[in-house]
Amino acid sequence: MHLLLEIPLFFLIIVYSYLEALVKCFIPVKKKSVNGETVLITGSGHGLGRATAYEFAKHQCKLVLWDINKHGIEETAEECRKLGATTAHAFVVDCSKKEEIYNMAQKVKREIGDVDILMNNAGVIAATDLLSTEDCEIQKTFEVNTLAHYWTTKAFLPSMMRKNRGHIVTVASAAGHIVAPFVVTYCSSKFAAVGFHRALTQELIALKKDGVKTSCICPMFINTDFVKNPSSRLMPALEPEEVAKKVMNGILTNENMIFIPPFLKVSVMLDRFLPVRAAAALWRLNQLKFDVVVGYKDKEK
Repeated sequence: MHLLLEIPLFFLIIVYSYLEALVKCFIPVKKKSVNGETVLITGSGHGLGRATAYEFAKHQCKLVLWDINKHGIEETAEECRKLGATTAHAFVVDCSKKEEIYNMAQKVKREIGDVDILMNNAGVIAATDLLSTEDCEIQKTFEVNTLAHYWTTKAFLPSMMRKNRGHIVTVASAAGHIVAPFVVTYCSSKFAAVGFHRALTQELIALKKDGVKTSCICPMFINTDFVKNPSSRLMPALEPEEVAKKVMNGILTNENMIFIPPFLKVSVMLDRFLPVRAAAALWRLNQLKFDVVVGYKDKEK
């Protein structure tokens, strides 16, 4: 198509997209059915992963649960069976190890079958200043929070693409859009996770695999043991159960970017457009707090 025709078409698409979003505010989006589908959730031995597994169990899904914590993952699987899951398989997997992910993925495909919904949820955090963060902690944060998404997706996406049907769910964070002190490594890894989601979404569109959906979950801090004593003046810490319900609704309606709470969208826009000094003032206004370990001291002073 000629460029002169493409430009007005582009603006028409913008207008249509905004109108579509406005209509969706008043008319509920039809939810898809996931009953009987095979769902793999990493990091499902506790917190959001466990709570979301419970939501999928209520839809009679076949659950494949991964976590490094054997006791936690077995507890999740047992409760999922009680809640209605067709099956619930618990696997001990260290998502910081590429070969372990690939080997377990082969076992899942061999013994259970293709995965219909992949939820990359496993995550780690080191709440300390950058100079006190051990190199091994930085490396592990990226291995779990970012690189594991590549390995699991490469393992399970091919079957989705063959059928042009499936869903890749990337659990990122508000910290993948808005930075915070004392979690530099975590923020960086989550920015990368958001980038992974956005680029993968565009690649699937370019490959005409529009049946494979993608969602990115970006919540504020959740009230689990992930970080200690989280608090915020504008947006209080969330409970895993309420976040899981919103995650489930977003997946069922094929929502691409899921901010929890929705007010985060405003914060992200402000962070993009405000000058650095004003963004810092917004941070002080919010007063986001959690327990950190600050070990660095300037020895030259």
